Amino acid sequence: MVRLLCVLLLVTSPTLLAVAASPLRLAAAQTRPSADAFARSLQQRYEGIRDFSADFTHTYRGGALRTQTREQGTVSVKKPGRMRWLYVKPEKKEFVSDGAKIYSYIPQDKQVIVSSVPSDDDATTPALFLAGKGDISRDFTSVYVESPVPGALALKLTPRRSEPDYEYFIVAVDPATLQIRALSTRDRQGGESTLTFANLKENTGLSDKEFAFRIPRGVDVTMSDGSRN
Repeated sequence: MVRLLCVLLLVTSPTLLAVAASPLRLAAAQTRPSADAFARSLQQRYEGIRDFSADFTHTYRGGALRTQTREQGTVSVKKPGRMRWLYVKPEKKEFVSDGAKIYSYIPQDKQVIVSSVPSDDDATTPALFLAGKGDISRDFTSVYVESPVPGALALKLTPRRSEPDYEYFIVAVDPATLQIRALSTRDRQGGESTLTFANLKENTGLSDKEFAFRIPRGVDVTMSDGSRN
């Protein structure tokens, strides 16, 4: 779950969601900028995003087993390193980072798993984005691809260094407004995870208190190294 949380943070980082307010406009396919220019625009806009929130739908299609799931919830992110994923359908789940610790909580399991946010020296690319230090142009190669949702313009971003959790991800935007439509990742087992967004809000001044996790009574607390608190 902790690895999934880091990947989800990467694909929903302000770097990518910021595209909705970018000054770049893609009126038609023949006038669109190069993929590299588009990636630079995303990075430039990222620097002006402090926080965001949205409703999301998360679908996953497994690799070898070809399992399929569909979930819904809300997400909030604040730089540097704070985020809250609240799944509400069909099962309640919560993943929270307060900038120092990551908490994974599934009420049905009556367990909270706690891990440390990786240091800069140990960080993978997703964690660098979590810390607000990623750079799309530097860390990824980019190319236009077919969109995972109809009518959107999509950019495939492949990490320049091999990542253990994913092969690449795709960001899809509305070609007229640059409103974010969807984000899709492919993991090393062939699984495909897609997030679609609605009601996106940026720079609303989210409080740090929103990212404080309170451990519920009566649950087991396990550290990521297997020890119990």
